[in-house]
Amino acid sequence: MLMAGLTGGIGSGKSVVSKRLAERGAVLIDADRIAREVVAPGTPGLAEIVEAFSPRVLAADGSLDRAALG
Repeated sequence: MLMAGLTGGIGSGKSVVSKRLAERGAVLIDADRIAREVVAPGTPGLAEIVEAFSPRVLAADGSLDRAALG
């Protein structure tokens, strides 16, 4: 099995390439999507971040404030 990773800056064409690969049967794993899912409101991942860094890393809607965490 061939595995490939796509990296690059904004506007570099990652989405276009991944779409074309998927059209040809490739299985895509979107690490950005997964990273957001594991820290969504109500998840154990977000609870652990809040425990470690305090509620100051939460936005008004209860989601992770990535800038505050940074």
